[in-house]
Order: sequence, then structure tokens, then C-alpha cells
Amino acid sequence: MNEKQQYICALDIGTSTVIALVGEVVDDEINIVGVAEVESRGLTAGMVTNIDATTQDIKAVIAEAERMAGCKIRSVTTGITGNHIRSLNSQGVVKIKDGEVSKADVERAKDTAKAVNIPPDHQILHTVVQEYIIDNQLGVREPIGMSGVRLDTRVHIITGAVTALQNIQKCIKRCQLEVDAIMLQPLVCAEAVLTEDEKELGVCVINIGGGTTDIAVYTNGAIRHTAVIPIAGDHITRDLAQALRTPYHAAERIKTYHGVALEDLDGLDEMVEVPSVGNRPPRQIARRNLASVIGPRVEEILLLTLNELRHAGYPEELLTSGIVLTGGASLLRGVVELTEEVFNLPARIGVPHDSGHLSERIRNPRYSTAMGLLEAAKERVQQKNGGSTGSVRSASFGNKDKTGGSSQNKRADNEKNTDMQALDLPEPRPRKANIFTRIVTWMRENL
Repeated sequence: MNEKQQYICALDIGTSTVIALVGEVVDDEINIVGVAEVESRGLTAGMVTNIDATTQDIKAVIAEAERMAGCKIRSVTTGITGNHIRSLNSQGVVKIKDGEVSKADVERAKDTAKAVNIPPDHQILHTVVQEYIIDNQLGVREPIGMSGVRLDTRVHIITGAVTALQNIQKCIKRCQLEVDAIMLQPLVCAEAVLTEDEKELGVCVINIGGGTTDIAVYTNGAIRHTAVIPIAGDHITRDLAQALRTPYHAAERIKTYHGVALEDLDGLDEMVEVPSVGNRPPRQIARRNLASVIGPRVEEILLLTLNELRHAGYPEELLTSGIVLTGGASLLRGVVELTEEVFNLPARIGVPHDSGHLSERIRNPRYSTAMGLLEAAKERVQQKNGGSTGSVRSASFGNKDKTGGSSQNKRADNEKNTDMQALDLPEPRPRKANIFTRIVTWMRENL
């Protein structure tokens, strides 16, 4: 793309749809100039299962976005999800040189925190700083320049399967596109729909997509937990198709336009036409009866989320701000009320933040992930140009310790001082934790 005009492109490769957003950065805002969406045919539960089909879908959605935007797309920022995603919290402690925290001290602390054991077939995707501690001073957000002896960095580490990342890159590169960054979808989705007050008080974002339900927990202004549940909107559609004995595409249309999760809501007496399989005539069913199929599956997704939060040590009592629902399935009528019943917390639908030129079409939960990717691409461009005026996430992407021979990896090394980098995928190898990390892990497990 023409960097002088600062065009950016977000590519959301989902299980149900592939969405492309093209924006132009104007005065720290994103002016949406291109929107495209096609049906996804090559993913299952967020992971690529058909490279050819996924490649064709990407080509189709990029071509449509280019026609609308009137520009040539050369690189994209995309996301990843799937049951292979893992996350953990870690910390690293270093001695402050010269009595004043420098950028080198911060990087050393981050590297120490990243010295954790991960599966040999996994790669660190993000290292997100939660907070810094200087000596005994807690809650430091910006440590550089402060005086002290010891710097403690607490981070949230997210890993993903190397092969899953490589498959996404392969599909995009087959379309003659460069990959600016591959980012975890729950992170960017949460950034697109949450307010700073919600992050401070404690909130859980539940993104119910087509193939996966993504979870992100924030407390005290920082990300604390991320997880992916491989049950989502496609399972609701399959349940409807089997219960109503109707084709899958018809069940998807019924779910989208008439779906309801609770039976005791008003205005559900209308009849819905249900196509039959084969040459049988269509049938009529009361909309209220759809809740007997949709409701139990939605409740299952919410209960699995609640169990995941409790298992991770974040019970509902810590989520003062409640639950924010987003994703296509969040548009089902009655989902908010059912969520409040399951969690006993307030809930709301999360839509992307209004950003000046943002159209009403984009202000929809279905575009939360794509808009979050576009915001991340904007911050990356601003960091590269040295003129960012917005808040910058404390995250590093890829592995900074590796250098490759490709031009893309060399560019990533040149940009290693920025917060957002092009993904660099080294050969998977096991990592050995240092003695400090092993002691802390033993204490957590045994004391």
C-alpha cells in the first residue's frame, strides 16, 4: 500500500466469514475507506483446514476491499485464535544499572520474564506488560527514568502453535501479500470494545464467533487471562439444522434473523418459515420455540466460560464491571439477559468504539475483531513514523532473539524498538526456565 497516505488493512480470517477493513489514518483517527466480507470455507474452530479454500477467500475479500477503497493492498495485519492458544502470567527481576531505570533495564526484565517453559511446538505470540515494581513501589506504569535498585516486571505471555501460525502466513503470502503482524484475536477485540474504566475495575470480554469463543480478562488496567473455547456460533447453527431438519444455510439464516436465547421474552409469537430437506414443503414454527434449541447451547458456552474463569483464579467477584459480549452470536435476542443470569453480573453488548469517520455498518459486534486489528495496525504505523499520539500497548510480538535471512525478518529486527512487529517464526525449540522462575513456580504449586 502507499505508505505516504498511511493506508492500513486489517484481515479477520474467521471460521464463518473473512472480513477486510481498509482505513486511512487522519489526525490520529481511522477513516474507513474499504469494507469487504465473504463466507469462510477453509477454517474449522479458528484453524486452517483447507489452504486452497482459505487462499481463495482472502483473494476475493481483498479484491473487493481494493475496489471500494481505490487503492492497492500490499500488506495486512491479521489475527489468530484456536484451541492451541495458551497463556500464563510470569515475572522477571533485574538489578537496575546506574540507579536509574533505562530502556535496556526494561528489556532485560522482559527477557527474564519470558524465560518460561513452553511446549516445543509453540511460539510466544505476545508478551504484554501488566505492571512494573521498582523496589517496593507497586503499580508503576512507566518506569523509565525512575530511581531504584531492583526492577520487577510482571507480564502476560501468550503462545500459539507454530504450525497454525505458518499456515495463516502461507495463505496470505499466496495472495502476494505481506504479513505486518499476526495478533491474538481476544486481545485486539477487547481493545476495540472496552473502556479504560472497565479495565481498571475488572471485566471479562466474551467474543462468541463462528468457530471459537474467545475470552479476555482485565483487572487493574491490564490483561490478566486469555483463553479460547472451541464451541461457538457454528454449533448453534448445527443444533438448529438437526432439530428443525433444515439445511445448514437455512438454519444459519434463521439463527441470524430470528434467533432468540430465552423463551420468556415479549414479542416472540410470530411464525418463522423453515425450509425442509429435499422436495418437502416448508413448515411454520413459532419463534419462541427456537429458544429451546438455541438457549441450552448458549448457556453451555457461558457456563464453560465461567468454569474457565474460576479455574484460572478469576471468579465473578473480581469482575466488578461485569461481562462484555461481542461477536456475531452476541446479537441473538436474550443473550444479555441469559448472561446476567449465569454470571449474576451486569452484561452489555460490545461494539467498536466510534472513531470519527467510523460508519454505522462497522459499529457492529461482528466487526469487533477486525476493528481491533485495524487499530493495532494504526498504532504500528504511528510507532514506525515516530509520531504516535495515542496510547501504546506494552506488548512485543514474535521472538526478538531470533534473526532470519528473509527481508521480512530483517525489517522486524530493524523495528525491534517498536511495540508491534512483523511476526518472526523460528524453528520450535524447548525453553529452560531460569532458577528464579523455577523457585517461584514451585512456591505457587506447593505453598
